[in-house]
Amino acid sequence: FERTGGFNGRGPDVMAGRVRFGAASFETQFLQHPPHYGLANVLEPEGVPAKGRVGFRTPGEYARWMCAHDVVIFESGLADFGLPFTEHNTFATNRVRPRCAGQSEAACESALAPALLGEAWRRHPLRAYEERLARLKGTEAACVFGSGYLANTGVIPTLVGPGDIVLVDALAHACIWAGAQLSGAKIVKFAHNDVADLERLLEAERPLARHALVTTDGVFSMDGDIAPLDRLSQICARHDAWLLSDDAHGVGVLAEGRGSAALFPDAEIPLQMGTLSKALGSYGGYLCGSQAVVGLLKTRARTLVYATGLPPASAAAALTALDLIETQPELTVQPLAKARLFTGRLGLPDAQSPIVPVVVGTADAALAASAALEALGFLVVAIRPPTVPEGTARLRVAFNAAHADDDVIRLADAIAALRGATA
Repeated sequence: FERTGGFNGRGPDVMAGRVRFGAASFETQFLQHPPHYGLANVLEPEGVPAKGRVGFRTPGEYARWMCAHDVVIFESGLADFGLPFTEHNTFATNRVRPRCAGQSEAACESALAPALLGEAWRRHPLRAYEERLARLKGTEAACVFGSGYLANTGVIPTLVGPGDIVLVDALAHACIWAGAQLSGAKIVKFAHNDVADLERLLEAERPLARHALVTTDGVFSMDGDIAPLDRLSQICARHDAWLLSDDAHGVGVLAEGRGSAALFPDAEIPLQMGTLSKALGSYGGYLCGSQAVVGLLKTRARTLVYATGLPPASAAAALTALDLIETQPELTVQPLAKARLFTGRLGLPDAQSPIVPVVVGTADAALAASAALEALGFLVVAIRPPTVPEGTARLRVAFNAAHADDDVIRLADAIAALRGATA
């Protein structure tokens, strides 16, 4: 690859070159945006030339180079832009990139789609990862998808269709809504975390539907609050409905890493969905459930059957993250502890998850606050409509295990000063 452009400046960075896999090669160019966009940026340590040519014959060789040069991937951006409080990687597995890269390297040498592997599936990292996921979530089996979005847009249409009903929390993630729309089932929205509203709707709609599916986030991505999964489970049992919980922001950081469902040990949650791209620091999505459900998905879910499989390197890196969750449980409590230090300092209600919203009102106010924090050395994303309702634009602060307490306190004090200046 040859690097051009302002890697450490405000302009975009371009990496271009020729990639060769076996006998095939192609020209490629990657555009690295500034971290405001939440895209991956690569930091190279001192001593690695910022401009040069590196040839990779196989994906494994690329992983070896990454590991040898201790390349670190930060999801939210370059140190030059400030201290990131925007990362989805709440468990901070990117801080142990060399270990993950080593696992990725071995996996890359047999990067084939699982459905085509035959006996080789026994050794494929996806199989090991699915088994470990099921163990972590306390289910019989698991199915890994190419992304969290592909998981929800594949799972929901597989389980429900015309003549069925999908009930969706008003603040559920966009991929849940997309999956519901693709299914052809009737879609009914219930008020956010309002179990009384859900029961009222089920009483009216359930007798008219063949199957019923209730869908919700476990941890809501823009508000950081937790779904009342215990009460949702009880309502679903009373009305013969299935419950799907999207635990993208819960696994790795709640209940010793087992996620939001584990906070409610008596709840029956037959469909536990999540991603590998948040606390696990990799890429992909999954559905944990019964062997029967997983078997159905592996033969019927269109976003799995008709899509390229998850790169084995991603599964191997996420598998290493699961090792860290099991062997270093003290790390799993840190993101929430940092969030509660922050909310306590600001006089906000105790954080329920590592995601803390600071609502400021208008979109312009949120953008101005984000820019002011950047000038002070903090990266905090401004969330505006249509992602959140009008009048609730906010700073979305996300904490990870690597944040220092002093930095959390400095951020809280900076936001307090901004709020006081605009009061």
